[in-house]
Amino acid sequence: MSTPYPFTAVVGQSDLRLALLLNAVSPAVGGVLVRGEKGTAKSTAVRALSALLPQVDVVPGCRFSCAPAAPDPACPDGPHEGGPGTARPARMVELPVGASEDRLVGALDIERALAEGVKAFEPGLLADAHRGILYVDEVNLLHDHLIDLLLDAAAMGASYVEREGVSVRHAARFLLVGTMNPEEGELRPQLLDRFGLTVEVAASREPAQRVEVVRRRLAYEDDPAAFAGRWAADEQEVRARVVAARALLPQVRLGDTCLLQIAATCAGFEVDGMRADIVMARTATALAAWAGRTDVRKEDVRRAALLALPHRRRRNPFDAPGLDEDKLDEILDGFPDEEPENEPDPEPEGPDDGGPQDGGPDGGGGGIPPQGGPEAPEAPEAPAPDAAPENTPEAGPESPDSPAPQPASQDGAGREQAAVRAAEPFRTKMLSVPGLGEGASGRRSRARTAHGRTTGAQRPRGQLTKLHLAATVHAAAPHQKARGRTGRGLVVRKDDLRQATREGREGNLVLFVVDASGSMAARQRMGAVKGAVLSLLLDAYQRRDKVGLITFRGSAAELALPPTSSVDAAATRLEQLPTGGRTPLAAGLLKAHEVLRIERLRDPSRRPLLVVVTDGRATSAGSTGSTGSASAAGGDPRALAGRRARLLQAEGVASVVVDCETGPVRLGLAGVLAADLGGPAVTLDGLRADSLAGLVKNVRTASDTHRRAA
Repeated sequence: MSTPYPFTAVVGQSDLRLALLLNAVSPAVGGVLVRGEKGTAKSTAVRALSALLPQVDVVPGCRFSCAPAAPDPACPDGPHEGGPGTARPARMVELPVGASEDRLVGALDIERALAEGVKAFEPGLLADAHRGILYVDEVNLLHDHLIDLLLDAAAMGASYVEREGVSVRHAARFLLVGTMNPEEGELRPQLLDRFGLTVEVAASREPAQRVEVVRRRLAYEDDPAAFAGRWAADEQEVRARVVAARALLPQVRLGDTCLLQIAATCAGFEVDGMRADIVMARTATALAAWAGRTDVRKEDVRRAALLALPHRRRRNPFDAPGLDEDKLDEILDGFPDEEPENEPDPEPEGPDDGGPQDGGPDGGGGGIPPQGGPEAPEAPEAPAPDAAPENTPEAGPESPDSPAPQPASQDGAGREQAAVRAAEPFRTKMLSVPGLGEGASGRRSRARTAHGRTTGAQRPRGQLTKLHLAATVHAAAPHQKARGRTGRGLVVRKDDLRQATREGREGNLVLFVVDASGSMAARQRMGAVKGAVLSLLLDAYQRRDKVGLITFRGSAAELALPPTSSVDAAATRLEQLPTGGRTPLAAGLLKAHEVLRIERLRDPSRRPLLVVVTDGRATSAGSTGSTGSASAAGGDPRALAGRRARLLQAEGVASVVVDCETGPVRLGLAGVLAADLGGPAVTLDGLRADSLAGLVKNVRTASDTHRRAA
């Protein structure tokens, strides 16, 4: 077994270390979600935490870690008789992103159940994590069906396995810790709320601290055991402090004033439900115990709010979590401080912030703690970065009656307009890809999935994962006499087993192709266009899609955002989008064709949905920026765009055209483009949920009509 990196050797990241230690002191806090860029010690710190947890007493031989003093009466390995237990270290169980449902909750031996009539249950990761830590790296990439199981277990403190007429239940109370990189997509709100605390981490910009990270990491990689030995005394000191804080926790007094501060803070930040109040109370209590006090103070409540509320406040999915600290101080200052009862001065809020115990990005490197004498000077903490200004530059003053910028002149020149803000987003109805797919689990289009309603049975291809019991019995029944059945058990062979086929929903690749030319550059118009695309991005975020963004203007099309799960990144690129120049519609469609071709090779099971946002004009043949000028293909720009659109239709790409044409006189060019693509055209107003009722049907009908015509 490899030697883990010591928790106390992590450089900096005081908030991360404190949040983890508070959960070690009081597991009732409810776990930690660690958000941050790659290479910031998220996984290193979490994996090192288990070494600081006190040992647990378990019933000997129990696979479900029952406590000897209070064993689970429904334990599958029970009933347990009273007696002394055995002590073992607390476990840290890691849930892989690609794990199966059976691996998480456990698996039933179906063949033994059918042949012998017995319940043969193999525990899963939830059983292993009981009374320990369940760690999910990249938790935002976890499949929805696993998230549902985690939510159920976290809410009930137990795992239930109900399938094929067999029922198993066992206790599953664990400390849930997740790490994620927000660039790869956000987390479902239901699971987000299950994490007691959240911490934002970032690599230090201070050279001295970064040097110390490298030193410690290199020393650890050279000799992990020797490096861990140098930090053993510090590890033992923190472990002892955790034990002492746990013992002190029941004596900590949470006064009425602090409870009022907690309630007023949660109400002031408009958090939903009451879980935030409870988590804040538990966190403030744990902070007092960690500081060696028996009373909770205002500073404990303030620190608890900064850890427990950022991910719970109401916000747009594209807004970064966080709290307005000035507003927090204003709320807390409205209450008088409680008089502390003869208490020692509070100790530092973090886990020994001096000397060698400053933590750091991705495990840190290999410094040696001082062996005596005065403490080594601490590497300076990186100053907190100032809040970045919104990256939404405003154009100069413009009269509401100002005419829209004219398309570029014959020589192709056109002035670039500054980026404008998107209009307020709105709720859209669902767009879906016709037919039945087999892509990644999501919430958009119909698909054959491992989870969903059962629609039939088939012989398994490879390993059996979902048994169709009735079909299996039906296949085995005619052969019982020939197989010499004598007992009550059904004689089942491997070729009798049938796999259940199920239908659910998949996530798609939603590729936006946005016209940013001069004909779209009127401020009010482009704001409405950006608001519509932002609304569709919000819908893609909720439906777990991948998204990509192509823009075209001037003489070329650009892949502004390669297909990604980070809808947040797409929204940022959209907000910064400038406009101006001619309209190379054909280049935009050709770029979409190239992107979809590459994505089809990377992820062939994920079906695309092409959303073209344009007024349908084409004033330039343009260039894709890769193989040369599209104009080399010859012909009128509009005719060339039509050929590119029919190419996409011929390859079965489901498309929707968002018609941005405004004014009393309309040319209807977007409708012509939609016909060439084989999909519907919808106006900006028609995207709204209350006026989009027939769009999904139209996508399917138009696609089928053009397919039959072809």
